[in-house]
Amino acid sequence: MTHTKVNYHDVEPISESMYFLRDALDCENLGVTVVEAEPGWSGKEHDHVESEHEEVYVLVDGDATLTVGDETLTLAVGDAVRVSPDEVRQLHVGDVASTLLVVGAP
Repeated sequence: MTHTKVNYHDVEPISESMYFLRDALDCENLGVTVVEAEPGWSGKEHDHVESEHEEVYVLVDGDATLTVGDETLTLAVGDAVRVSPDEVRQLHVGDVASTLLVVGAP
């Protein structure tokens, strides 16, 4: 098959906020996650050193910050941030419900 289509609302959410689409889309090397979070939500602090997985975070709607290492980046709608595999990162949603797209690959 040359393509796969899925609506993220049809995928069982993880932690009531994250929709992992990799398996639903039959991706082999690409991770795709939609984060649809309530105000004040924070993701897990993590890196991807072992998997050599870089990630791009895109704020689609709302208010969020991304802590990368010792720096906290304020995101505006439409902003995209690439994070290298070895850098620790953590996503924080601000005072309004927010939607982000997170894409990653080795």
